[in-house]
Amino acid sequence: MKPGTLYLIPSNLSEPFLPAQILPATVIATAIRLNHYIAENAKAARAFLKGIGVVRPLLEISILELNDRTPKHALNDMIAPLVAGHDVGLVSEAGAPGVADPGAVIVAIAHQRGIPVVPLVGPSSILLGLMASGLNGQTFAFHGYLAQDKTARAAAIIALEKESRQRNMTQLFIETPYRNEALFADLIKVLAPSTQLCLARDLTGNRENVQTMSVGEWRKHMPALEKLPTLFLFLAESTRPRVTR
Repeated sequence: MKPGTLYLIPSNLSEPFLPAQILPATVIATAIRLNHYIAENAKAARAFLKGIGVVRPLLEISILELNDRTPKHALNDMIAPLVAGHDVGLVSEAGAPGVADPGAVIVAIAHQRGIPVVPLVGPSSILLGLMASGLNGQTFAFHGYLAQDKTARAAAIIALEKESRQRNMTQLFIETPYRNEALFADLIKVLAPSTQLCLARDLTGNRENVQTMSVGEWRKHMPALEKLPTLFLFLAESTRPRVTR
């Protein structure tokens, strides 16, 4: 039997905008027709489906949760509709599934089983933030969450800044919104004054704000980050010799 296709369906990043206001019509059309979903959070998935205009009862749509608490033996149940020939949608709680998201494990299993995987167009905070930062978009790395322990986090920031300086590499990472202030304080304390630091806040939301300044400038203008979803990016002044002609 020919397997179904696993569609990777992005969702909106921020409120109050609905997915239908963010996603292309072709993505919405694909998402609406699916009867099987794998989601990081079932409640958020139902809100997503309602937001894209699904009119049939949501109880008719199978939604299986995949998150940090999902036991390994449950993965077979999640892949079963695909093996049986049904198309399945993978949707994250926000943004692109499979990127800083537990859904990546299902994508890996799909590849192992020879199941087609189709990524669909939609918002990714990583790319949107990088695009708007003005930092190096040719060489960059996303590190997810840094350590919560202050000593370990400071050591990680120092190591990332050294790598950024040596490789002219933009470093990207995120934090739980209520820890934004603590992370920002560590960044401007540890990073060199010349390092360029970008805060990309509430991307695609009605309070969106992207600002890049040197760490030295940030120290003069301390922002109120509040509890908004924030992507942090920095680029250290390169030690590479400049080529002259």
